[in-house]
Amino acid sequence: MESGWLDRDAEAIVAHGAKAGLARDAALRIYTTRLLGRDRKLVLHGGGNTSLKTQAVDRFGETIEVLRVKASGADMAAIEPEDLPAVRLDALHRLRALETIGDEELLAIERANLIDAAAPDPSVESMLHAFLPHKFVDHTHATAVLSVIDQPDGEEKCAEVFKGRVAFVPYLMPGFALAKKAIEVFERARPRDGLILGKHGIVTFGESAREAYERMIAMVSLAEDFIARSRKRVAVAATPRNIAGEAHVAPIVRGACSLKDEKVEGAWRRLVLDFRRNDSVMEFVNGANLSRVSQAGALTPNHTIRTKNWPLVLPAPENGALDAFARAARERADEFALRYHRYFEANNKRAGGGKWELDPLPRVVLVSGLGLFGLGRSKRDAVVAADIGETWIEGVSDAEAIGKFESISEAEMFDVEYWPLEQKKLGAHKEPPLAGQVAAVTGAAGAIGATTARAFAAAGAEVALLDVDFAAAARQAEAIGKTASKIALPVVCDVTDAESVRTAFDKIVKEFGGLDIVVSNAGAAWQGRIGEVDEEVLRKSFEMNFYGHQRVAQAAIKIMLAQGTGGCLLFNVSKQAVNPGPNFGPYGIPKAALLALMRQYAIDYGGDGIRANAVNADRIRSGLLTEDFIKERAKARGVSEKDYMTGNLLGREVTADDVAQAFLHQALELKTTANVTTVDGGNIAAAMR
Repeated sequence: MESGWLDRDAEAIVAHGAKAGLARDAALRIYTTRLLGRDRKLVLHGGGNTSLKTQAVDRFGETIEVLRVKASGADMAAIEPEDLPAVRLDALHRLRALETIGDEELLAIERANLIDAAAPDPSVESMLHAFLPHKFVDHTHATAVLSVIDQPDGEEKCAEVFKGRVAFVPYLMPGFALAKKAIEVFERARPRDGLILGKHGIVTFGESAREAYERMIAMVSLAEDFIARSRKRVAVAATPRNIAGEAHVAPIVRGACSLKDEKVEGAWRRLVLDFRRNDSVMEFVNGANLSRVSQAGALTPNHTIRTKNWPLVLPAPENGALDAFARAARERADEFALRYHRYFEANNKRAGGGKWELDPLPRVVLVSGLGLFGLGRSKRDAVVAADIGETWIEGVSDAEAIGKFESISEAEMFDVEYWPLEQKKLGAHKEPPLAGQVAAVTGAAGAIGATTARAFAAAGAEVALLDVDFAAAARQAEAIGKTASKIALPVVCDVTDAESVRTAFDKIVKEFGGLDIVVSNAGAAWQGRIGEVDEEVLRKSFEMNFYGHQRVAQAAIKIMLAQGTGGCLLFNVSKQAVNPGPNFGPYGIPKAALLALMRQYAIDYGGDGIRANAVNADRIRSGLLTEDFIKERAKARGVSEKDYMTGNLLGREVTADDVAQAFLHQALELKTTANVTTVDGGNIAAAMR
């Protein structure tokens, strides 16, 4: 491992910080924290922590000694000054006289001694930083170090690798007790460079930011060198052949790893997927010892709150035998959940009860012959789980190559997984209604499609935006990414081309793992008196306004049936389906057929929990209803353009957002199917019976 320190970058951050009144030491603390956070071999997704002992002026104008320590859950890679809350150091030092202190009381004391009362909570390992005497302290979960210490003889291996430059602290759960033990070990051994926290990670320190950081790099490099020269050959099973592709397997995995809502009939707790496949992953999932090492536990306690303590392992999915794979996946997922229930019940009883069980769904799935899936309630959470899963594979594989991987016990895992201070990192917020669901919107670059995609993303869904104009869809996806903090997916799709539709839906599955909701919205308008219109015009309209919807629905149904968790098809049928206008037959007739198509899907797939509904909208300004088109339709009806747009019982113009909210309502109504929702301000001629 090489140092990432560059003098020019360090000085640039110092100069930038000076403009905002940030001291040099604090600026360099930010610089090295970012260097550590940007290396996934050191920390991942909110893990690790750093600190600086310095001075601050309180609101009474007094200069006091403070500990500036990373905020709990903050991302080291993107650390900012406000992510290093300052705590009065003297108050923390005085706590060393205590034998024990409860977590909540400790956090209350830390918060009471914040210089800024509005600052975020300090790291759960603040006391470790406070007790050590060094100005700069760095703590990471370096993968190579964990491979060395996650062994039955981890302490002995540490002595061999680091040769006294660091001292070994036996495993204790993070918090006050660990901090007390760490300072005792430090004062007894007086190591020059740092501490090894058994089964947990590594701490380095120094009197400058660079010294603490480069000591971390040096110690991790020693671990990497030891692994490289001590590796033994690990048995690898034969790679399975005739393996089905990710696009066929992901929906099966996703469905198996979903949970019926016991309180709401028809509702499911679903997870989003992120797929990984590389040489390390494939060697691991095809390993001869997979059944043992995959169940051995987490690499570091920090990971367990995001991945649970062990992965779900599935057999190889063979082409032509996916039904058998689906049965095996469901059986093993059920066994996983049962094991988790038992794990929780036993350890909750041991811990005195009072804990609420988290969902029993896996967060990492290993599929022999295929690869690794990370699972989460959002795409971002799935990426986190997959990142940690990959790191876990790397760490466990290296541990096995130099000895035998050994994690903490299940009881110790439980104590960390259900530790309130760790759970707090995940955030205690009410989930949006479509969390965990994947929605696809066709015609997503247009006004109705884009607005609908935004509405679904705001409701918590992961959204794919399909349009023949990829650049326009990408712009809309980028906007959603900024406003809804979602990883929206733009996909090129021509609904008049069957291969284009298949390719688009395969891409959705590869990105998110499956599909729950489709808003089939793409359309185009052709005009003309029906007795005079050219047959080719009518055929073009049917290709777009009927067969395009059929192709989309067919592709969606295939995925939904593989998942086995129901789904929702939503169609934009337009008021033309029930209230045709003059000279508009080429558009209205296929829309009428589309209304019948929606009802047929409701009939044929209701038993599978798949709902089909439609929105009957009228006169929405969009790519279809352009200003020129409005003029033509107003002329055809003999009214002004304003009267045409507000020609309804309420006298109000209907917008794309009104249509989007109607689609969203239908997606949320779990006991509504074959429904047509009219969004036109009131038009009795277009009202359904």
